[in-house]
Amino acid sequence: MTVKVFAPAKINLTLHVTGQRDDGYHLLDSLVAFVDLGDQVTARPASTSSLSVTGPFAEGLPTDGSNLVMRAAELSGTPMEMVLDKRLPPASGIGGGSSDAAATLRAAARLGAEPVSAKQALSLGADVPVCLAAKPVRMRGIGDALSPVNMPALHMVLVNPRVEVSTPSVFKALESKVNMEMPDLLPEWPDSLSFIDWLGTQRNDLERPAVKLAPEVAAALAALALAPGALMVRMSGSGATCFALFENRYKADAAALQLAEGNPWWWVKSASTLPG
Repeated sequence: MTVKVFAPAKINLTLHVTGQRDDGYHLLDSLVAFVDLGDQVTARPASTSSLSVTGPFAEGLPTDGSNLVMRAAELSGTPMEMVLDKRLPPASGIGGGSSDAAATLRAAARLGAEPVSAKQALSLGADVPVCLAAKPVRMRGIGDALSPVNMPALHMVLVNPRVEVSTPSVFKALESKVNMEMPDLLPEWPDSLSFIDWLGTQRNDLERPAVKLAPEVAAALAALALAPGALMVRMSGSGATCFALFENRYKADAAALQLAEGNPWWWVKSASTLPG
């Protein structure tokens, strides 16, 4: 039996850094959505786990135990022969590696393994539990406190200026580690435009330090802001991927085409959020 599992990109629509624990872990308050763009994990039972990587971002990715996919297979307790089709740029702030690990855990479960809990998945990384859920959520704590959120559909353009930004370096460059959370009670958004308006009042606290470390992030944000029909722009996660939100998918597709033509060295994709 062979299974194929989609590993969607994770978008931090907001990312508030609200504190830091004594052990160094940062506390977050983030609205997370997943989109119809991502990697794919293909798996089948085997005597020992193995991994091969294909796709436009396969070059240089490890296939040994340092890869989160292999670590996830070990955590599942099910040896598998796996192929990772790598479509998302690595180290880009859209949860590619964590989503790949979560997809591996789902693949193992479909092959008969005991499902891995979110608490167990946390041992693979702070973003793996939210990627295991793969639904619109509010993520708090160190990534372990997840609450479902009823979000309107969003249409966006994602831009990665093809630079890798180190997450630890971005957190280190963050001047204030204690910032205001989102409202405890989130509003009810009647439509996408009201949701986008509200998102504009929130933040990604890692955006400013990421721009200092990689000026290319500022260039991506500026280009997205100038795209026809762009309603809001922000960086996702610790970067370097940035996004702009649009009224509909047609406008997002048109903007993505224009941005890609003007910046052929960038990774540019249009996407829509997955429903809850």
